[in-house]
Amino acid sequence: MHYSMTYELKLGRISVPVISLRASLVGFAYGAMPRLFALATILLALSACSSGKSGNQAPPPPEVGVIKTVAQPVTVYEEYVAQTEAVDTVEIRARVGGILERQAYVDGSKVKKGDLLFVIDQQPYIAALAQAKAALALAQANHVNSRQVLERIRPLLADQAISQQDLDAAIAKEGVDAANVEAARAQVKTAELNLEYTTIRASRDGVISKALIKPGGLVNASTTLLTTLYSVDPIYVNFTVSEQKLLDLQKRLNSGLGTEKGKAASYRLKLVDGSDYKYSGRLNFVDTAVDPKSGTLQVRLSVPNPDQSLRAGQFLRVIVPASENPNAIRLPQQAVQEFQGKLSVFVVDADNKVAFREIVANTRLDNDWVVEGGLKPGDTVIVEGTNKVRPGMPVKPVPADASSNGKSAPAGQPPAAAKSKD
Repeated sequence: MHYSMTYELKLGRISVPVISLRASLVGFAYGAMPRLFALATILLALSACSSGKSGNQAPPPPEVGVIKTVAQPVTVYEEYVAQTEAVDTVEIRARVGGILERQAYVDGSKVKKGDLLFVIDQQPYIAALAQAKAALALAQANHVNSRQVLERIRPLLADQAISQQDLDAAIAKEGVDAANVEAARAQVKTAELNLEYTTIRASRDGVISKALIKPGGLVNASTTLLTTLYSVDPIYVNFTVSEQKLLDLQKRLNSGLGTEKGKAASYRLKLVDGSDYKYSGRLNFVDTAVDPKSGTLQVRLSVPNPDQSLRAGQFLRVIVPASENPNAIRLPQQAVQEFQGKLSVFVVDADNKVAFREIVANTRLDNDWVVEGGLKPGDTVIVEGTNKVRPGMPVKPVPADASSNGKSAPAGQPPAAAKSKD
């Protein structure tokens, strides 16, 4: 009877036959067993050395997304919440009282100066005018009579046919009748005006609000508000600035930042949905005193509004250019770490090793930081994978736009607004 054994040396995934032994019972009895134990010990040692070398192999460096810093001109903008206001806001009230007979416009429509808006019941005023005219005719008749009497008796004084007292009385009577005529004429004029005031017309071009009194309602003279008329083009935009920002604004105006030579400064506007308003505003008014309660100052812009896209009372944002940096560096917000008020980034050096770098940045443009110190053009900054690196470790840098979706804002693109770190 024979016993057969085959030994293999495994190197990784490869098995290599080393030796095949045959031993008979007789050989086993005469010393084959010690040799087998010695051979098995050698094979186990070789296998352990092979597995130890493969287990200590270093992993490849992690892949991180990076960008190269580039110096570019950047204009820093500041943003203010503002509200529109009509240049002219006219409250439409009736000058005479009565029952509202007719509304001659459609609520919310655009009107021209002189357009008919309301008609108040005219019949009482027509009657009052007729009465005033009749009173005028009576006064004129009395005046004619008194004047004729005076003309007749005046020559009689010389013949002593009448006394001086009679002549004086006739003169006074003629004067009173003449005054009565003038008073009657004034009454007629008043009645005509009242009749005219029963038709209410637009005092200027604009957009008119809804009617607050409907036909059939009672209108009280000078107290009942019928509607409101708003001017539309141009329109005012009001906002407030702090004392510090006012000084910066004055410096900006004096330096002409954001303006062309010979032109006044312009201000961009953004609507509540984030879209840009197609017309820019011009500075129209700066208040003369600072509000002591809030420490702010009222500022007003005049903005073209030919298509009536802006309405009085609407909220929007004013974008003001505050400063310019011809060699600024912009970094995506995701590349910057903030801790205890300090900002820092990870950069990759020439040996593809990570280095920690503190930066100075006080302004944000859209989703980017504007770096004022700590970096220079050409530095390689880690944008993606910052959570898996530490200073000194080797990495494999790849362009950020090729490794994931994180992207920096396009160079030179004007931002919507700037936000201070403070």
